[in-house]
Order: sequence, then C-alpha cells, then structure tokens
Amino acid sequence: MNLNSITSRILVLISLILIFISTNFLFSQSQEWVVYTNGKYISCLAEEGDYLWVGTTGGLVKLNKSTGEFLVYKQSNSKLPNNYVWAIAIDGQGNKWIGTDRGLAKFDGVNWTVYDTTNSGLPDDVVYALAIVGGDKWIGTNGGGLAKFDGVNWTVYNTSNSGLPDNYVWAIAIDGEGNKWIGTWGRGLAKFDGINWTVYNTSNSGLPDNHIWTIAIDGQGNKWIGTYGGGLAKFDGVNWTVYNTSNSGLPSDYVYVIAIDKEGNKWIGTGGGLAKFDGINWTVYNTSNSGLPNNWVTAIAIDEQENEWIGTWGGGLAKFDGVNWTVYNSSNFGLPSDYVRVIVIDGWGNKWIGTHPHWPFSGGLAKFDGVNWTVYNTSNSGLPYDLVTAIAIDGQGNKWIGTWGGGLAKFDGVNWTVYDTSNSGLPDNLIWTIAIDEGNKWIGTWGGGLAKFDGVNWTVYNRSNSGLPLNNVFAIAIDGQGNKWIGTLGGGLAKFDGVNWTVYNTSNSGLPSNYVYAIVIDGQGNKWIGTWGGGLAKFDGVSWTVYNTSNSGLPSNYVRAIAIDGQGNKWIGTLGGGLAKFDGVRWTVYNTYSGLSSNYVEAIVIDGWGNKWIGTDGGGLAVYREGGVIIPPVEVKEKSNEIPINFALYQNYPNPFNPTTTIEFDIPERTNVKLIIYDILGREVETLIDKELEPGKYKLNFNATDLPSGVYFYTLRTPKFTKTNKMLLIK
Repeated sequence: MNLNSITSRILVLISLILIFISTNFLFSQSQEWVVYTNGKYISCLAEEGDYLWVGTTGGLVKLNKSTGEFLVYKQSNSKLPNNYVWAIAIDGQGNKWIGTDRGLAKFDGVNWTVYDTTNSGLPDDVVYALAIVGGDKWIGTNGGGLAKFDGVNWTVYNTSNSGLPDNYVWAIAIDGEGNKWIGTWGRGLAKFDGINWTVYNTSNSGLPDNHIWTIAIDGQGNKWIGTYGGGLAKFDGVNWTVYNTSNSGLPSDYVYVIAIDKEGNKWIGTGGGLAKFDGINWTVYNTSNSGLPNNWVTAIAIDEQENEWIGTWGGGLAKFDGVNWTVYNSSNFGLPSDYVRVIVIDGWGNKWIGTHPHWPFSGGLAKFDGVNWTVYNTSNSGLPYDLVTAIAIDGQGNKWIGTWGGGLAKFDGVNWTVYDTSNSGLPDNLIWTIAIDEGNKWIGTWGGGLAKFDGVNWTVYNRSNSGLPLNNVFAIAIDGQGNKWIGTLGGGLAKFDGVNWTVYNTSNSGLPSNYVYAIVIDGQGNKWIGTWGGGLAKFDGVSWTVYNTSNSGLPSNYVRAIAIDGQGNKWIGTLGGGLAKFDGVRWTVYNTYSGLSSNYVEAIVIDGWGNKWIGTDGGGLAVYREGGVIIPPVEVKEKSNEIPINFALYQNYPNPFNPTTTIEFDIPERTNVKLIIYDILGREVETLIDKELEPGKYKLNFNATDLPSGVYFYTLRTPKFTKTNKMLLIK
C-alpha cells in the first residue's frame, strides 16, 4: 500500500470522526421541541428598567429597550404553562407574575413556579388580571372569581361567598387607600375595601357599559374605566363623566387599555387607534396619520423617559417618543395564525403551511424556508380565501391549495389560478383534501363529492353517479396500484380502482367508525385509518386491527393526522390527546407536558432530517425530533431553468465577507449533493446541503454570524464530483 493511499484513508477516517463528533454535538446541544407561534398579538406590557416584558399569544417576550434584542419564553423552552399570556405584574423583588390560559407563573429570572387549580388555591386556570400591593397578589380569573395570594395562603372571592358581582374578572386596580377596583365581564365594577363591597353598574350608576376591560387611577384618585362598547368613564367617587365617539375625540367606544403619564395625560388604547387626552384636548394616532402599526391597541406602558410603548393586536409593538415611531418585532416567526390545518414540504425543503383565520388571527398560507417566512393571503395575493385546508404539490412544483369557501387555487410561484364552482367543474367551494397521481388532481369536497381534474377536464363522482358512499370527502390516499382510498364523514371508507367501488363501513367491515379523518399507506401497503371517535385502524386488505384508548396506548379516539417515518414508526395526531408514536409494539405519548404546544393536532409531516412538523389547533406549529431539532438555516435557490453541461463550484462573493456571502454551483444531473463548510483545521463547521437536487444552476447565502474571523473552506461533493474553495471571513 503506497503512502498516498494510506494518507487518503487516514483523512477519510479523520473526516468521519469529525462528522460523528460534530453531528453528535449538534444533536446533543439542540432542543427537541421548537414551537413557532404568532407573537404579533400583544395583550399586556410591563416595564422593568432596561427591559420591557411583553405578553403575547405566542409566549412571553423579554425585550431590551435599547438594542431591540429579545428573548421569547414558550412552553417548549421554559416552564411557562401556556403560550397565551394575558397579564404581567412585577413585585418588589423583581419576580415576574404571569397570567396565562393555563394558570399563574412566577419567574425570578432563573426559576419558574406554576400555580394552577391542581396544585394551589387558584380558582380557575385562565388568569386575565393581576395587581400587587404589599406583597399580596390579586388575581382575576375567567370564571373562578378573584383570588388573593400572600405567598402562602389563598383567599378566593366569588359570587357565592362575597359581594363580587361576577366571577369573570378582567381588570383590577388598587387605589391609594388600598381599595380594590374590580372590573367584571358583564356585571359592572366592584369596589372592595377589605370588608365591604360596593357594586356600580349601568342600572345604579353612570357606568356606560357593564363589560369592563381596563381600569386606571390618576394622581387625584379618579378612576378611569375602559368599557367594551360604552366608551371611557371617569369616576371621582361621586360623579361620572362618560367620553364616547359621539361627545368627544375618542376614536372608538371599545377601550382596551389606559395608561397615565407624569403630566396626567391619559393614553387610551382602542379599537380605532391610540388617543391622548390631556383633560381638554384629544389627539388621535392611527395607521393613517402616524407610525402606529395597527389600530387595535391593547397594551400601553410608559417608561421613565416618558416613551409610550404600545402593544397592538396583530401589528406587534411600537415605541413613541412624542415625535418618532419605532416598530419592534415581538416575534421572530411569520406564522399568520396559531391554528394550523395542513403542512406539506416541497422539493427544496420549504414548508407550506395552511392556516385558519380563527380569532384573533388573520390566517392564510405561509411558506417557511428555515429562516424566512412568506405569507400569502387574500389581501396580498391571488389566494381566494384565508382558511387553507389542503395543499398538494405536483411534479412541476405547482402548489394546489384547497380553501374553505374560495375553491381551489394553483400557484406556480408567481401566478395564481383559481378554480371554483362558477368558472370550472369543481362541485363545491369547500375543499377538505387534495391528492395527485399521474398529473390528475383528486379533490375531496364538503357536500360536492370527489372531483378529478387532469388540467383540462373535470370528472365528478358523487352518491348519485358512482359508488361514493357520501359526498363529504375528508381524506384521500393513493396506493402503489393507483387505487384511491377515500375517507368520508359518515359514509365510511371507499376504494376506487378507476372502475369499481368498494365500500367499507362499520356494518360490513372492521372499520370502527364511519367518520374517516386520515388515511396513510405504509411500505407494506397497509392502510392506517384515523377515525372520529373510533380510534386508529390498520387494514392489510383482509384483516382489520383497531387501536383505541381501551386496548392500546392511543391517547384519544379522535385521530386527525397520521405520518410514517423512515423507521416505520407511526406518528398519530389526535384531538385532545396530543401526539402518539407507535413502533408496532410500544406507544409513546407527547402532550403539552412534553413540549407539544397544544393537544389538538391537525397535521403532521416529516422532513428529510427526521423532524416532525406538527400543526396544532391554537398552539401554532411545533417541531419535534428525538435528539434535537435540525433546521438548516439556509435557502437553496435555482438561478435559472438552464441545465448546465458540467459540475461546477464557483468562488463565493463577496470574498472576503462579513457576515454573509453567496455560493453558486452547477449540477448537470439529478444527484445527491453535499455542501459542507470546514474551518482551517479541517473541522466540519456546518452542512449547508445534504439532499438530492435536480439539474440546474444554484446559489445560496451562507451566514457566518456565529463564527469567528478566519479562513474557511467549502466543499461541494457528489458521487461524481468533489471540489473545495477557500473563503475569508473578516469581522
């Protein structure tokens, strides 16, 4: 054996060791759960020195007011009990008290303590209001009344044991005498002096509406009360003054927040923008005349420099210094809604996510490349409706998008084509599911049956003209023989071979429920069928095996989604029971106590790295991978449709660079491609690409923000071609 051969083998061995070390380091250092939520909906703000604490529907945000840098605490990366944060208060020791949809949390900067109905005297897990005085925490809940917690003992006040007029407490303020002013949702305002209760409502006072959203107390002891529909009320203890859109400059009668600055000006957040009231004059700021990012203002905090920090419901966070507006990103995710209905992955690894415009979210279609988010909705694209229920990708990369009410859309990356009942053979504009075979699109609708579209002609199958058992088609899967397996809501399961129909239901087969929500076919041809109420069924063509909560580890009998990984494990999404993994023998259940953001799972897809992308109902998009989530932070783009003759790797530009540079390469044939970054010692720094690519000219951006200055090498490796170039990072 010659010296070159020995050297080559040693280098290969060293490379394998380095890859093993770097891979295991990456896996061990990565968190197993990553959750993407919409953090632009802000419910509360709390100011603390250099930092602003921001409560959102996507978790708790700690914002550095000087730099704009922020840290997000979620269920998946902290002990925050729920990502919906409704209230924040900070005590004299700097502890943050956080009201969520799932209890009360105390955070000292390191440790979390969670109080809920199971481990404390908290009367309800939904906490909407917090106030602190003398070490006592006063907690308003959504249905459980008012609680006082002194750090040891709990005292609960409700409609049964006190003068509290309603158990839905949405606002609390404490005046200079220690009186608690309590706003309820529907029964007016209560004053509690520790012994006596006094109730003010529309029948016995000048309160304009019994639905109270916010209360603030000024330096003179006046109570300023924001109502839902009745405008703003001032109460001096005797007299009531009401400000509304008819008699003042208040821009909306829906008042969500009030803050008072050092000069006594009232800053009022409404559904029609932000108003400043100095006692005489009104100044209104909205999206038309200022830098306010959204007219729905739900939170205000005023810092020592008299800057107004303004949280909006859908537009994020803004700072106003009296002259200039600065908008801050309160979320690093562009998910348009936390209600995810469908997820698919294209050939480039992009995730296409269909969402539901459930209150308060707008909905639409999102594309996520691992770094950047692109949102398509009815306002900025040809998407016909913002509730996206189905997505399928054809051989040319076109996205076929089913909507709930707007019909079917085709998107080629530039142009949109919409098919609906008025301009095509689509039998119904309510689409549940789409599957593609040999260029044909198979479309399941709600009430119109099943449609086949070959790009020109439409064929409709329904109860009247075919063996389809019901016109409500919720799931479609296509097996290796081209048979269509069609799940209906109430009619069971149908198999269609192009000519003949076979129907399986609870009367003639082992199907446990006639409501079929999901169908997946494994490598052996077994059909795995998720049902509504009947659990999970496996059908091998002859025999049925049913898994439910009584005979297996399935956490819920309502199975909404199924995916199968490379090892043959079944990942099963349920409504109410979370996510289950089934390896054929053992069951493992993941729920909100594991890191899953919601126990209502609507969609599952598995990428090439083994990450499970999980769409939830209300919890956004969750990603899970045993050993650590891997999301490569690069985007590979095809430069043109030109097919090159030879393999090539070009010099990066710019070079030297800081911190980003572009790498281009040519691939003349479909092949497996690796593009790897090494440092000067030959240690692998990052794998940019490790996948099969189609022929084409490619480019990608490499971001070296986290790397030190120095010489680096990038290697393009395919079965037929290897080349390495040098680049210089200078910071």
